[in-house]
Amino acid sequence: MSPYDAPMDRYDVIILGGGLVGLTLGIALARHQISVAVIDPADPEKTLAASFDGRASAVASAPWRMLEAIGVGERLAGRGCPIATIRVQDGLSPESLMFEPAAEDGALGYMFENRDLRLALDATARDIEGLTLLRPARPAEVHRDLDGVRVTLADGQTVEGALLIGAEGRQSPTREAAGITIARWSYDHVAMIASIAHEKPHGGTAYEIFYPAGPFAILPLIDGADGEHRSALVWTVDAKHAPAMLGLPDRAYQAEAEKRMGGMLGAVRIISPRSSYPLGFHHAARITDTRLALVGDAAHGIHPIAGQGVNLGYRDVAALTEVLVEGMRLGMDPGDAQLLARYQRWRSLDSFMVAASTDGLTRLFGLPGRAPRAIRRFGLGAVQRLGPLKQRFMAEARGETGKLPRLLQGLAI
Repeated sequence: MSPYDAPMDRYDVIILGGGLVGLTLGIALARHQISVAVIDPADPEKTLAASFDGRASAVASAPWRMLEAIGVGERLAGRGCPIATIRVQDGLSPESLMFEPAAEDGALGYMFENRDLRLALDATARDIEGLTLLRPARPAEVHRDLDGVRVTLADGQTVEGALLIGAEGRQSPTREAAGITIARWSYDHVAMIASIAHEKPHGGTAYEIFYPAGPFAILPLIDGADGEHRSALVWTVDAKHAPAMLGLPDRAYQAEAEKRMGGMLGAVRIISPRSSYPLGFHHAARITDTRLALVGDAAHGIHPIAGQGVNLGYRDVAALTEVLVEGMRLGMDPGDAQLLARYQRWRSLDSFMVAASTDGLTRLFGLPGRAPRAIRRFGLGAVQRLGPLKQRFMAEARGETGKLPRLLQGLAI
């Protein structure tokens, strides 16, 4: 008897990992009548709690159109802060690069607190026919071969599918089990995360201030219920200095933040617990294998210097959804090697170029000394004055470069 002859739950696609990218993919596929099971070891009662994830994410305009197209956007109405302008500067130099789209082009993206994204995705996923959520559930055994995919859970339940998606994040066990090699290194930096209230309104401006120790980002959030102005801080420091910085009393931490901000937003007050995580880079040599595709951080992890982390994962979602939907409409199996090869071609160059660009910027702005600083400031000024080059950078910030999948255009497939 074939192992696939035994009674079990059957789906077109099985997704391992139900984070921001994995759950979005499940929703996108189910919206297009593809049956999906999302398996995630995390308990949703914990992941949706206010204390679970204090971070915020920038959702670029193209991925935002996708969230609207698959029904998630309506649950986020009024929760995101439009990013009207991105200001990039070397230290507190007056020479800066300003990305300001024309009024008719709309916002560059939206800033959301991660909890709001999780709540919207969870509520949407629970309402969609054809999407099964197995949470918390841990895979005990995963088997892939030319005939299909079988996942046995720790409680003994078995699910079968035609395609397995690895969406478990940077330490993806699915990627490791497939023997997919990755390029990986550490930046020896730590990102400190906090939400702040500040005296002056941010005007929808996202600031990326580069210091030798790393970038200091101020990302606009919607005003609080009492009208206080709020932003998210992503403050990069040398790993060796991180314990001391994280151990500072709030008053000292706030004073240091104000100093690095040059007082541009006035007095600052910490309004969330502080957290941190180490920064690193990884990029998979390939993102497919026999009946397997990788998405999000399982495929690539980049420096948060340009706020493209989750957006790179959303580009994966849009491309893979289009490949699978079009293939299945032609009668193809979702795990067909031809479809996976198309996904590999579509995403490999784009994800590599974004990863290489962010790594290059990180290293360029980390060079100490007066000469590198002068070159950086000259470069920022030159890009500010060169319209076509500036437009190219703005398109990248929006997630609108390369061949855009239909979902990133806001269109159903």
